[in-house]
Amino acid sequence: MDAYRQYPIRLRINGEDRAFDVESTVTLLDLLRERAGLTGTKKGCDHGQCGACTVLLDGRRINACLTLAVMQDGHEVTTIEGLADSDTLHPLQQAFIDHDAFQCGYCTPGQICSAAGLVAEGQARTVDDVRELMSGNLCRCGAYPQIVQAVCEVMGIAK
Repeated sequence: MDAYRQYPIRLRINGEDRAFDVESTVTLLDLLRERAGLTGTKKGCDHGQCGACTVLLDGRRINACLTLAVMQDGHEVTTIEGLADSDTLHPLQQAFIDHDAFQCGYCTPGQICSAAGLVAEGQARTVDDVRELMSGNLCRCGAYPQIVQAVCEVMGIAK
């Protein structure tokens, strides 16, 4: 692949079919933020270590900074903007508000998308499972107890 050549790709982003011409070096994160105008997904470390860029790809959570947009041609992407149903917040979004599970809010979109993936995976059975399976998402403010409470509430896990 030539880094400067444009490659046509099609993505279904938050339920909407979108077409782009992208260079082979463009990450999914940069495509979402700069070309699709979806700035809810945050750029943190740009190395896959903080989880701020977590989105759902075909329902599975991924770090958007670690995948190239051209590799995702034909796939479905859900960002924080696509979780709510019109004016009704996603249960995780509401739980984050109810439990004050954010402070500065920078990591919140990635935390919520990761939690949505966690719920869909169905592997968490205990509070410790939630902590472990959310460990790829960092919160510099230290809102971890509230984040875990919010996720556990939605999953029906006793705290």
